[in-house]
Amino acid sequence: MKILFIGDIVGQPGRRAVAELLPKLRQQHALDFVIANGENSAGGSGITPKTAGEIFSAGVDVITSGDHLWDQKEVMELLQNEKRFLRPLNYPADVPGRGSAIFEVRSSEFGVRNLIGVLNVQGRTFMPPLENPFLLALDEVKRLREQTKIIFVDFHAEATSEKIVFARMLDGQVSAVVGTHTHVQTADEQIFPGGTAYLSDAGFTGPHESVLGREIEPVLKRFLTGMPQRFEVAKNRVLLHGAMIEIDDASGKALKIQRVAESI
Repeated sequence: MKILFIGDIVGQPGRRAVAELLPKLRQQHALDFVIANGENSAGGSGITPKTAGEIFSAGVDVITSGDHLWDQKEVMELLQNEKRFLRPLNYPADVPGRGSAIFEVRSSEFGVRNLIGVLNVQGRTFMPPLENPFLLALDEVKRLREQTKIIFVDFHAEATSEKIVFARMLDGQVSAVVGTHTHVQTADEQIFPGGTAYLSDAGFTGPHESVLGREIEPVLKRFLTGMPQRFEVAKNRVLLHGAMIEIDDASGKALKIQRVAESI
């Protein structure tokens, strides 16, 4: 199975990159399943049913999220009604939405080919306080493995140390752990001894002539003056960042991981 994970989609430029590039990538690499982090897809902060609809229409199968989950009030509609949209697992149990799900992987020739579990978890170091992701993930992965050995994890976290040790904990139990949140694509892609593919951060999909997707001057002014600024989404040098992972269908172990950086 070949999976593409798309790093944090930022605003309209990020959505445009997905719409223009994903169909080509699907055909070029014979992709079976596509996951994208969409928590910044609405104006660079949060997600709405409209922006989620654009992302799904472009060919994304599942959208994950993170700490900007609540930035748009319309997100409640997604949490309550859209089964292909995930929030971090480690919110309290009575919070709307779900942190993991099992999805069918279909092919035009064979119909349902396999099942894949997708898990969205948020870290706690330098992040809003949530339930312990390590303890919750162990139990959730065990539950998902009752249905499939192919499991992908989006670990939305700030600290690389937290991401690495989280993935090491799950080595051999999930197919891949890919980090999101920092918007800076790392160069540490690898497959751990147990067969779990790992990348500390997938980067972001959107305008890279920017500061993490935002116009440069307001961010610089904030650092120079300490005064509040409006951080508009930038426009230029739009890239799609992510990771492509090839997984053995029978064992669920990763065979290959490759960073993706495509421009429009």
